[in-house]
Amino acid sequence: MISFRTRLFKSNPRLYSALAAKAYARNIQYRGSHLLHNFASAVFGYLYACIWIGLGRDHSLGEYGILGMMQYITFTQASLWISSFTTPGLGIPQSVRTGQIALDLMRPVHLFAHLAAKEWGQIGYQFLYKSIPVYVIMLLALGLTPAHHGTTLPIALVALAGSAYLSICIGYLIGVSALWTTESSWLHWGNQALMNLLAGFFIPLQWLPEWLQAIAWASPYPFMLYAPTQLYLRKEHPIVLLGTLAWCAALTLTCLLATRMLRHKVEVQGG
Repeated sequence: MISFRTRLFKSNPRLYSALAAKAYARNIQYRGSHLLHNFASAVFGYLYACIWIGLGRDHSLGEYGILGMMQYITFTQASLWISSFTTPGLGIPQSVRTGQIALDLMRPVHLFAHLAAKEWGQIGYQFLYKSIPVYVIMLLALGLTPAHHGTTLPIALVALAGSAYLSICIGYLIGVSALWTTESSWLHWGNQALMNLLAGFFIPLQWLPEWLQAIAWASPYPFMLYAPTQLYLRKEHPIVLLGTLAWCAALTLTCLLATRMLRHKVEVQGG
């Protein structure tokens, strides 16, 4: 039998590329219908920005100001398609319900790497056909230009790549929980709620109560949205990427351990 380490580290890289490409191609067939998603997302972001513009007329918005908050909202709204809106449970709950999970575990490729590669294909599609259009639409609607003329965008994109991977890991762990519970969707929606609050989507983290800030920074959520946004606005030093890297490593190990437990669980139940 192919060993655990061999499946994970010695699989043909072309296989992962093919899995990602197929996921991308599957989504691109529906890019026309997805324009509605972009419109709805941009409208929501625009309305959210209008709320902060109204608040900024009568109240100080701290170090951001009205312009800074509009830039903040524009970037976070576009980034959600990369860092938050991934496949619920990476499709594992559905595989568990149909019994497909047993066949997936028998493949000569590690389950985590297999599903992560497919999800990267979808994230690539969403970046090109959802994040970028929403970002451009909101810049035009709000009369903005890219922060600092785009000089901070490359480092922010690196941080977003890390946030996408963190989202994949969390989604995988939520999916794995389907082996121990008959309904894991509540974990998915709970994760979405925590993402909105602890990742700084609803409000910048420094405006939260200190106790809630402490909880947030003890989790990976700030590195999934808040840190990339702060880098984009040049309000954070690139050293924050070390935190992203640390969480990527920790969650990868957790996913590998969860896969071993999942395999044992399936074997005990008889497949």
